[in-house]
Amino acid sequence: MRIPFLHSRSRDYSLEPLAGKDADAVALIHHEDFVRPWSGGEFADLLSQNTVFGYAAREVGRGKAPPVGFVLARLVAGEGEILTVAVARTHRRQGLGWRLMDAVLRELHGQRADALFLEVDEMNVAAIALYRRLGFIQVGKRPGYYKTGDAGTSSALVMRRDLR
Repeated sequence: MRIPFLHSRSRDYSLEPLAGKDADAVALIHHEDFVRPWSGGEFADLLSQNTVFGYAAREVGRGKAPPVGFVLARLVAGEGEILTVAVARTHRRQGLGWRLMDAVLRELHGQRADALFLEVDEMNVAAIALYRRLGFIQVGKRPGYYKTGDAGTSSALVMRRDLR
């Protein structure tokens, strides 16, 4: 099911379920921001699992163009987890991150999940602000979790949103 929405910057987007055919395209988006990006094969393997689901954002009117953003999540034993979320740099600040996360929250609500967890790099100020606006609170920290481009590390903040 495609869910269209409009944005004031004259770009229109729709959300649709993420599929295995999108694996290579989302790997390219993932590569823009992660020191250790996932491959198309890794995305395809995850998408083949029955506990994993996701959504792709596509620009309306671009035919079969690849996604410009995506979110990948998992639901196990009543708890959801955001595995990864990314928006192509050329499509940021359009509200796509919010809409992708909202789609996951709606899916988990429909599945009667209890909570949603995620990990975010403590240096990713924009993502942390988004997650807080969506009602997530920090419940933990994993020191040295992420590798940075300069061979250093940064910590992951563990965040949770109760869904019930």
